[in-house]
Amino acid sequence: MFNFRCLKAINSKKYGVDLVCFTSDPTTVLYSSKNGWDESLRLLSLNDNKYLRYFKGHHDRVVSLSLCSRKECFISGSLDRTVLLWDQRAEKCQGLLRVQGRPAAAYDDQGIVFAIAFGGYIRMFDSRKYEKGPFEIFSVGGDVSDANVVKFSNDGRLMLLTTMDGYIHVLDSFRGTLLSTYNVKPVSINSTLEASFSPEGKFVVSGSGDGRVHAWSVRSGKEVASWVTYETEPHVIKWAPGSLMFATGSSELSFWIPDLSKLAAYVGRK
Repeated sequence: MFNFRCLKAINSKKYGVDLVCFTSDPTTVLYSSKNGWDESLRLLSLNDNKYLRYFKGHHDRVVSLSLCSRKECFISGSLDRTVLLWDQRAEKCQGLLRVQGRPAAAYDDQGIVFAIAFGGYIRMFDSRKYEKGPFEIFSVGGDVSDANVVKFSNDGRLMLLTTMDGYIHVLDSFRGTLLSTYNVKPVSINSTLEASFSPEGKFVVSGSGDGRVHAWSVRSGKEVASWVTYETEPHVIKWAPGSLMFATGSSELSFWIPDLSKLAAYVGRK
């Protein structure tokens, strides 16, 4: 049994907090607002609770935020139908792309490629020449519901997309081949369905609108586990980097350590 304790509580009562990410510095976070009138992104020092930088450019709620782990860049997508490219060291955005729907965006681990999903397709961009448009466009099999989250696996070989209709699509990130599609009960309209690859990329774990956490084998496409949570909707799910522990959260925060050896054995029997 693990004993977790709260190290510090940081308030943001004026602006609210929605999407939040650690930067490469564990004492600094980047987060979006949740107040309906200020859509700026903020870089916050956790040491002294001071803002280091403001990033202004969006005019509606930010619904996607992704940092590149190896560079100082990040990408954000908004309901104003824009995707902005940023450098943490500069307040002005470094690039703007207009989209035709609610966007989900993410960098790959190297920061060389980024993906933007909307309208049933994932568009792949070279970050060095994104002005030329996408170099590949991948279909997710006719699912045109709003994109929620797009992510790359740690090795960059796979990517996933979750949508408002409760679908999780897994694709080969090089060929665009749709490998598997999983379906869960959709989350509420104001929530975001999130899914994550396990660190080695063999499993996908997702929340759902029925309060359960589901796990699938990428290789077989079969569901291999399902766990009951204390949340009505565990709409946030994150793997700890380099660890076999993941966390789910909405009104409560839960930590999970699945026995992947048992899951692997289960997949073998299938």
